[in-house]
Amino acid sequence: MSASLSMSNLTRAPHRLMFFVGGLNLLLAMAWWAAWLITARWDVFPMPQPDPYAGRLHAFLMQYQVLPSFFFGFLLTVFPRWIGEPDLGRRVAWPVGAGLVGGQALTIAGAVGWHAAVIPGTIATLTGWIIGLVPLARLVVRDRGKTWHALGCFAALCAGAVGLLFWLVYLVTGNEVLADKTIRIGTFGLLLPVYFTVAHRMIPFFSASALPGYEPWRPKWALGAGWGLFLLRLALPAEWLWLSDLPLFLLALLLFMRWFPGRRMPPLLFVLYAGLAWLPAAFALFTVQDIVFALKGAVILGKAPAHALFIGFFGSILVAMVTRVTQGHSGRPLSLPPVAAYTFAAVQFVCIVRIAAELVNDWLAWQAVAAAGWLIAFLPWILWAMRIYILPRADGRPG
Repeated sequence: MSASLSMSNLTRAPHRLMFFVGGLNLLLAMAWWAAWLITARWDVFPMPQPDPYAGRLHAFLMQYQVLPSFFFGFLLTVFPRWIGEPDLGRRVAWPVGAGLVGGQALTIAGAVGWHAAVIPGTIATLTGWIIGLVPLARLVVRDRGKTWHALGCFAALCAGAVGLLFWLVYLVTGNEVLADKTIRIGTFGLLLPVYFTVAHRMIPFFSASALPGYEPWRPKWALGAGWGLFLLRLALPAEWLWLSDLPLFLLALLLFMRWFPGRRMPPLLFVLYAGLAWLPAAFALFTVQDIVFALKGAVILGKAPAHALFIGFFGSILVAMVTRVTQGHSGRPLSLPPVAAYTFAAVQFVCIVRIAAELVNDWLAWQAVAAAGWLIAFLPWILWAMRIYILPRADGRPG
């Protein structure tokens, strides 16, 4: 098979191109972040302090350019199926992918010295984002809001577009309030609502498909409660965050307990539940930190709760879901390949290291170890998946 023919397979379905872009973006973003942390701690090679500063830029990259690449790939593929419409066109993902990968490349260029590239990088990302919203908006309008999961994911992507606009204005004006709003929206207006909504729809479905006799439990009130609590968290000041985080811990724990099959599961399903377990764990940490802050004004866990959420929940579910979609939509068995099992296990280790980094004296060294560990964890899995995306389906079917 020629190289050109192989690359043409990226147009067979939106998830192929967007997952390919997501893999590139993930490796590039974390390679820069690991290099920056290593240099900041040990001064191995010269790297500039970017503007915006490195920690904030790292958050922006992960929230608005890395994970959304996977979001658009998944949602452009499944949205029509959720609402009973024909699949979207084969090339619908190309401008979205170009915007996200081009936007991140420019952002990274800005991080390593070409400061003027950060603004066009944001504009490219926002352009691709809006182009991706258009076909999803048409489907939501035709569905007339009947499919809550589609409506919730679309609303979260719209919130992400608002976050990108805030970031663009921040880059132009230097308004720090807008930068902080961008990061908060990225977590609780974009990423968590999408993950939560997709989990509400897909985890019970996957469980019923794999386990005879399993009864899916997907109450709409739980979905609505989650969305309401995410909005509440965006509105609350720091000393009152426990009012949202404690109920979110209880809701996440309830869903985990109601969904958990309580019996032996196929490995591909087990990793979904293992990743889901990080959601109540993360909000337990958030709640402890919130209560101590409300009582004493002290931040005792630093960014440990956020990284339990980002690495533990977001990272684990990313591996579990993308592996499942990659296997199923390429005509391969719905099983957990060894490379995915390795990456999933390595992500758990990385998450624990990153949480512990907030509690030790040489915290910068352990942050660097965690960032390098993230690359070591994800590299073989991404290379495995990319190879599948540039090959035809194993069963010869379209898609």
